[in-house]
Parts: sequence; C-alpha cells; structure tokens
Amino acid sequence: MDLPRDAMLLRIFFGENDKYKSRPLYEAIVMAARDAKLAGATVLRGPMGFGRSSHMHTTKILRLSEDLPLIVEIVDTEEKIKAFLPILDPMMGSGLVTLEKVQVLQYGADVKHNPA
Repeated sequence: MDLPRDAMLLRIFFGENDKYKSRPLYEAIVMAARDAKLAGATVLRGPMGFGRSSHMHTTKILRLSEDLPLIVEIVDTEEKIKAFLPILDPMMGSGLVTLEKVQVLQYGADVKHNPA
C-alpha cells in the first residue's frame, strides 16, 4: 500500500482504563483501524497528563499509576480517515479526537538495511 505525500493524522486521546464493549479502548480502536484497512496505527502511553477534568494522571513514585494517558495515532488519506470517524464515534465515551494534515516522507520502504 502506498500513501500519498499529502495525508491526514487522526490522533485520539483518552485514558488507559477506558473500555469499549469490555475490551481496552486502545485495542478496539487499533483492531477497527486494521479492519478498515488503514495504513497503520500506533498506541502511545504517556507518563503524565490531564484532560478536561484537570485531574492529574502520573507515574510518579509516590502516587499509584492509574488511568495513564494514551494516544492512538493513525495516518492515512483524508478520505479513509474521514470514513473511519463514524466507526470511531460510538467507541468514544470521553476523550479528545484531533485531525491534522501531514506530509508523508516515507512509508514502508522495501529497502533492506545493511548493518554497519
């Protein structure tokens, strides 16, 4: 699969305790993106953050790690990302969803890397 240079980034922010149909939300989103044949998805876990409630979530040693921030990033064509939004919408109870136009410089090169 090739991606055009001009693409779109879908970024989804939520907490690691969020669920969709009793499964972790991040897992449900990534599997739905795969089923929709999007170019790829990555889950990022943040060591600290806060959202709309301003409640701080952190991995600090003196506090228990609870409901840390997660971000799922998906890059594909604008058309495919916008077609995925109605699939994503019922999964989201709370959180933040953003879209950005991005330029793809490299995607899945078939070049073999030779160790130095």
